[in-house]
Amino acid sequence: MKTAFTNLVLLDGSENMIPRRDCAVLVDGDKITAILPQKECDFTDFEVVDLQGRYLMPGLINLHVHIPASGKPVKKPMDAKKSVKLATSNALTRKYIEHMYKVYCRTELFSGVTTFRSVGGIENYDTRIRDLINAGKTPGPRILAGNMAVSVPEGHMAGSLAYEATTPEEAAMYVRRIAGDKPDLIKLMITGGVLDAAVKGEPGVLKMSPALVKSACEEAHKLGLPVAAHVESPEGLRTALENGVDTIEHGAKPDAEILRLFQKTGAVHVATLSPALPYALFDPEVSHVSETERYNGEIVFKGIVECAKQCLANDIPVGLGTDTGCPYVTHYGMWRELQYFHKCCGVPNSFALYTATKRNAEIAGIGDVTGSIETGKSADFIVCEKNPLDDLTALRDLSMVVARGEIFRDPKVKKMPEVEAELDKFM
Repeated sequence: MKTAFTNLVLLDGSENMIPRRDCAVLVDGDKITAILPQKECDFTDFEVVDLQGRYLMPGLINLHVHIPASGKPVKKPMDAKKSVKLATSNALTRKYIEHMYKVYCRTELFSGVTTFRSVGGIENYDTRIRDLINAGKTPGPRILAGNMAVSVPEGHMAGSLAYEATTPEEAAMYVRRIAGDKPDLIKLMITGGVLDAAVKGEPGVLKMSPALVKSACEEAHKLGLPVAAHVESPEGLRTALENGVDTIEHGAKPDAEILRLFQKTGAVHVATLSPALPYALFDPEVSHVSETERYNGEIVFKGIVECAKQCLANDIPVGLGTDTGCPYVTHYGMWRELQYFHKCCGVPNSFALYTATKRNAEIAGIGDVTGSIETGKSADFIVCEKNPLDDLTALRDLSMVVARGEIFRDPKVKKMPEVEAELDKFM
C-alpha cells in the first residue's frame, strides 16, 4: 500500500533538526520513498493521511530493555532465580511468558518505541518474540535481541536472566550456546548492581574477571556479534574496555584513562538514568529501599550522569536506554529517559531527540535502516500534537505510531497511576 502523510510538521531526527512545514512523507509498503513539498505531490494511488498540523518524527529507539519485567514497584526484592524457575516449569507458565512478552512489546510500540535492544531475557524468548513480530504474527517494535546474558556465580542476574560461567572456556561456551538462537548481540554482567552490593559505598563490585570478559568478547566477535556489558563501577569500566566490550550499559564516573580507553576502542556509553533515579531520589518510604541501597543508588546515578557528561565532552558517543523492568521503569517510559538526559546532563531537547532516534540507531548498527526520516529508510515514526523541541512531555501521549509502514492510530497503553504520580515529581 502507498500512503501519503500530509499537513504535518517534520522533525527528521538529525542532530540540528528544525521543524519543516508544507511537506509530505510518501511511503510504499514499509519504506519511505520520498519527502517532497506538498504542493508538488501527486497523490494518485496513495491513501492520504492528513495529520492536521501535528508533528511527525522518527520512532524512539530504546537501547536497554528487559522484556519480561513490567517495572511495577515492589516492597522487597524478589528472588529472580526462583521466579524464572517457576515461570519455566511447565507448559502453562511458558504459555504465559509468551503472552507477557507480547503484551510488553505492544506497550513499547504504542508508547512510541519502534525499535529496541533486549539485553537479558528468559531463555530464548527474546529471539522468539522478535521472529513472531518480524513474521507479522504479533504487533511490536523491531527487536535487536540478546536472550540470556553471561554472568558468574553470585554475579548480576546469575541463574535467572544469565548463565553462570566459572572459567574463560565456559564463558566462550555460553556465548556459543546463546548464538545458537541467532541473537543480535551478546550481553555480559561484568559488575554487580545496586541491589547486589552488600556494603554501603561499594555498588558495582567487579564480578567477572578480565580473562572471562576477554574470552566472551573474542568468541562473540568471532561470531559477528557485538557485546554489551552491565557495568556500574570505574573498575568494571576499565575491565570492560580493556577486554573488548562494545557498549557500556549504565556506566560510572570515568577518569582520564577510562576516557582514553573509550576513544581508543571506539566503545560507546549507553546511559540509563531511569533505574537509578528512584533509588537515589525517592523517599525511602516510597521506594522501600534500605539506607545502604539508597546510598549506593545515589553513587550509581551520579556515576551514570558523570559518565554521560564526560563522554559527550570528549566526543565519545552516548546512547539512551531505560533499563525497562527495574522498579518504576515501565515499558511506556522511554520519553522520560529523554527528559532526564535533558535535565541531568544539560543537553538541549533537540540533542535528546537526536540521541533517542538517529544516534541510537547508529549505535545499534542499524543507522542505514531506521532512526531518521529519510528516503529509503524504514517507515518508523511517531506523531504528536505539540512540538517536542519545545517540551519533551509532548511525547507522553501520541496521536499515531507507524512501524515499518503499519499505522497504529491513537495508541493507548495501560499505565500504573502510582508510578506516574511519583515519577512526575521529578520532571
